[in-house]
Amino acid sequence: MTADTTPPQPWMDTTKSPRERAELLVAEMTLEQKVDQLGGAMTTINPYNIDMADFDVDQFNVWRHADPIDELSIPRLNITNGPVGVGMGDGVPSPPATALPATLGLAATFDKNLARRYGAFMGKETRALGQHLLEAPGMCLARITTGGRNFEYFSEDPYLSGVMGAEVTQGIQSNGIIAEAKHYALNDEEEQRFRYDVRADEHVMRELYLLPFEMTVKDGDVACIMGSYQRINGTYGCENYWLLTQVLREQWGFEGYVQSDFWAVRSTAQSLNAGLDHEMPDHNWMNMESIQHALDQRILEMATIDRALVRRYTQMFRFGQFDEVFDKTGIDIPAGSAFAREAAAEVIVLLKNEQQLLPLTPQDSGSILIVGIDDFANQICNCGGGSSQVIPTKPVVPAEGLRDVLAELGADNTVEVFTVADDMSNLAEAAEAAASAGTVLIMAGLVTTEGADQKDMNLPKHQNELIDALAGVNPRTVVVLKDGDPVLMPWLDKAHTLLECFNQGQEDGHAVADVLFGNHNPAAKLPMTYPVSEDDTCYAGNPSRYPGVDEGAGYPVMRYSEGLEMGYRWYQAQDITPMFEFGYGLSYTTFALNNLDVAAEGVRSGVEETWSTAGREPGTVAGTVTVSVDVTNTGDRAGAEVVQVYAEIPVAGQPPRRLVGFDKVHVKPGETATAVVKLELNSASHPFGVWDANAQSFAVRPGTYTLHVGTSSANTPFSATVEVK
Repeated sequence: MTADTTPPQPWMDTTKSPRERAELLVAEMTLEQKVDQLGGAMTTINPYNIDMADFDVDQFNVWRHADPIDELSIPRLNITNGPVGVGMGDGVPSPPATALPATLGLAATFDKNLARRYGAFMGKETRALGQHLLEAPGMCLARITTGGRNFEYFSEDPYLSGVMGAEVTQGIQSNGIIAEAKHYALNDEEEQRFRYDVRADEHVMRELYLLPFEMTVKDGDVACIMGSYQRINGTYGCENYWLLTQVLREQWGFEGYVQSDFWAVRSTAQSLNAGLDHEMPDHNWMNMESIQHALDQRILEMATIDRALVRRYTQMFRFGQFDEVFDKTGIDIPAGSAFAREAAAEVIVLLKNEQQLLPLTPQDSGSILIVGIDDFANQICNCGGGSSQVIPTKPVVPAEGLRDVLAELGADNTVEVFTVADDMSNLAEAAEAAASAGTVLIMAGLVTTEGADQKDMNLPKHQNELIDALAGVNPRTVVVLKDGDPVLMPWLDKAHTLLECFNQGQEDGHAVADVLFGNHNPAAKLPMTYPVSEDDTCYAGNPSRYPGVDEGAGYPVMRYSEGLEMGYRWYQAQDITPMFEFGYGLSYTTFALNNLDVAAEGVRSGVEETWSTAGREPGTVAGTVTVSVDVTNTGDRAGAEVVQVYAEIPVAGQPPRRLVGFDKVHVKPGETATAVVKLELNSASHPFGVWDANAQSFAVRPGTYTLHVGTSSANTPFSATVEVK
């Protein structure tokens, strides 16, 4: 006789599909067990066996997990925060992890491969810390320049955000970790985020604010979506049927599950019926009393509860989380430091180098003086505040990093730090020290935070006064900005050499020094527009656009009445010249673009998808447009250039241009490489598409489409047309 190898619990049969296993499991659960699994576990835990005598437990109330059910072989689901490293996780306190540069900085690299590696690195550390889900990537858009969470979003542009987000997602999930795209949707501001109501037209949401999420679903195959706090056209994000079911599942084909942001749930039956699957961090609404009442009143069905659990368990089975024990193996600190250093150097944008002072050479630099307030002269510029904070494993402050890099170069220049008081009381002494130094590095910046937007675009703690007083004192002065938002620069004319470094993470000191001394040739480009004045922004002087106006209901209503004219599209449409445009960035070498070629194949207009009672069917849009251009390095250093393609859409109401593709090419001195951008008209990014509300689909209209090609949104010297008939 053959031995029976059937598992006693059929859902543990690995030959079955993840969904089959999930359905078998849920069929065996009692109502009490189901309710237990609909929310997080509101308990304090200590999985890392840390001596709690040194900690105030109430300070570290972290509940990022769902309880196990041992008798059903349901593992404990460990959840940790992202998206700039393994952040506030499941433990008291969170364990140290590698603090990476800000997501905003990652987008500045325009480097798809680095984004994939960034995600894979976070996924690897998430797994090594025994976690199952990483709350990343952040996919909202940087609509306002003072946004508290801009540092953890990618950019003001939906295409760049979608491309990078899909790559990060695939990297995370390559480690068997569930990625969670957040915050779905339109949580683009932090001011009163629990209360405000975003009012936006459907075509604006589809073509801007929902597009990165759509690309992450379709191109990244993300397993989880986090619902947002605020109202969207009158209905909270976590109980919005249109958003969670019609758009996300029926139209985009999302097969994962939806988790709430922490305390973002406002109802029981309405949220579950709308498409929410998991409440975090507790059972405030998904508790036995509320669920039983909803069932008794027939406003909630058992099948809806089952659906929510099947969705989550399907993803857990998909990633082997029922079948493998995610042991806490510990992270590789040296490997983390090496990757963080590489990534942090890549994100740095060279904004000005008028006197060719950079890259520095040790022999010409003399004694080096770092000057700034304590926050930036003596500390690393880690990620922003809030739940995304990462406790760094091995932080490298500016002076330490400079000394290390100089030693690596065989140099022994002295490095000193002059700390300017926050009240500027010793600014005169700082000027004297700067005047006598061989080279001056002014370190300045800001750290933004979840839960609050900045009051304005100025550098805090009198730093504009600091830079204005010191920038012209010594001709060998470099201004180094470290921030999570664009800032005003009233001192710009005095600063001939300027770096934008964003929030650098734990390798701040090494990475900045690597760029200053030419170990890395900067190639990053700005992912946001830097205006001359805050009055130039799309919301300036219009409180209904931001921060919102109480229209009688007691909470602020924020109207996205600028429509599609947000970010660089606003500046181009209003003919406003910014200080630094989207996509701008210099290099230590120079490049020449030549031989633009645009080839269209099988291009056809129409509707991308059609809908019927039978479901979604292919539409008539088809074709590929291939853009290629030669990039020659005309300088004496190896470097990289980002070729950007912007489309001018011949449809009324469209902004002047939209980014539809880019390619980053690495070129040695005197050599030529070809940048190639392929535009698939029927892809998730809809490069030529406009939203058709009647068809409930993107459509490509007949007409002449002009493609503008160059190295920033304002520098596109080449153009070509494509006829769509």
